[in-house]
Amino acid sequence: MGYTHPTPIQAMAIPYVLAGQDVLGVAQTGTGKTASFTLPMLEILHGSRARARMPRSLILEPTRELALQVAENFVLYGKHLRLTHALLIGGESMAEQKEALNRGVDVLIATPGRLLDLFERGGLLLTQTRVLVIDEADRMLDMGFIPDIERIVSLLSPMRQTLLFSATMAPEIRRLADTFMRSPKEVTVSRPSSVATTIETGLLVVNEDDKRRALRKLLRAQDVQNAIVFCNRKRDVDMLYKSLTKHGFSAGALHGDLPQSIRFQTLEKFKAGELKILVCSDVAARGIDIGGLSHVFNFDVPFHAEDYVHRIGRTGRAGRTGHAYSLATPYERTLVDAIQTLIGRPIEPITVEGVEAVPFSEEPRPRHGGRDKDRKGARKGRGRGDDRREETRDAAPAATRPAEAPSVESTPRAPSESQSRPPRERRPAPRPVEDQGAAFTGFGADVPAFMLLPHRTTPREAAAHHGEHG
Repeated sequence: MGYTHPTPIQAMAIPYVLAGQDVLGVAQTGTGKTASFTLPMLEILHGSRARARMPRSLILEPTRELALQVAENFVLYGKHLRLTHALLIGGESMAEQKEALNRGVDVLIATPGRLLDLFERGGLLLTQTRVLVIDEADRMLDMGFIPDIERIVSLLSPMRQTLLFSATMAPEIRRLADTFMRSPKEVTVSRPSSVATTIETGLLVVNEDDKRRALRKLLRAQDVQNAIVFCNRKRDVDMLYKSLTKHGFSAGALHGDLPQSIRFQTLEKFKAGELKILVCSDVAARGIDIGGLSHVFNFDVPFHAEDYVHRIGRTGRAGRTGHAYSLATPYERTLVDAIQTLIGRPIEPITVEGVEAVPFSEEPRPRHGGRDKDRKGARKGRGRGDDRREETRDAAPAATRPAEAPSVESTPRAPSESQSRPPRERRPAPRPVEDQGAAFTGFGADVPAFMLLPHRTTPREAAAHHGEHG
């Protein structure tokens, strides 16, 4: 496997896992996090065998792509051990998954939804599960899986060992850990702050309207074998993907609003070389490991400097030369300065033939034009938090979003409901109690208003009343 020494997260977490203690790990993808729980789990499990429908360990992943990658790691690490594993993910035959569970599974790797589906159908029991791993907990939170996680935990033995890993420690993740972990050992690995010397970097500052053309020029000027293009927003992933395909590029899109089956197909095509360019968001790219990636392009400067290091760290691996180029607008100097401060060196400017490079502006961003126009053309101010919330919201597929409503000025006004109805007969206001004639027994002067309303008598009621008194 080529491992010579453990990564920081492995060195800190593995001893605690082997000692049977709960572990709360804060680490990014790419830090060796997966091996920090898979390797000790193999050591814990290899001495005994699983029973039918009773997995001995459970690893929960937010997406099928991440589940598949963890399964590949288990096959690699445990190839000399007689341990079995099964995948419970969407898009696969549930009958085959049930059959695998019936044979007995040492390691069950699952997404929350499919796991609960099979549990409700009587396909498995979790009372004998000794080790629970919740991976990418912050992404579980983003995708709305926390209620499912809480339900799954309630089905497990209270004597289990729990390992929870997250890229960030949001208050909701902390609450989750406090709820079902027993005195966990917390291990934290800071994000990398240096860029590999094998990566050639460059920065091109252009006006907002020139960014797509600049990217196309860059893609054609470079010897791109395969590339990932990062956008900050999901909507820009879609727009850029459509623009690139329109101009003849072999591209695919990847973001959290796409169905898992589409994401999986796109990723497999990219790995197989059927797609040359993958346009994606940071959240969707988490956990994706593409060997031999030649280029990374930042169509948008990331909001957080650490994300820059994480993005471009996907190229230039294993001693190979990588290339990472970023596009910035004149008003993003603060973001670029933060990146350069983190990595400890400037990002050298580059030029592209046919594209006008512009300097950074000392003026604030104008509040008109650009990608963030509202329906009437005025630019809505968007803070950093708004953009991050939009990126991390994994709610509904983009196809189900309601289309933008046309402006009020351009839409003919339909007659309102009140205008199209005939005028309704107005009832006379109820008379004071003193004018009602016969008194109401039992209320005195305080008669409820509903009893003072006039009563409409139907012909049938009138005939019956006449018969009683006739």
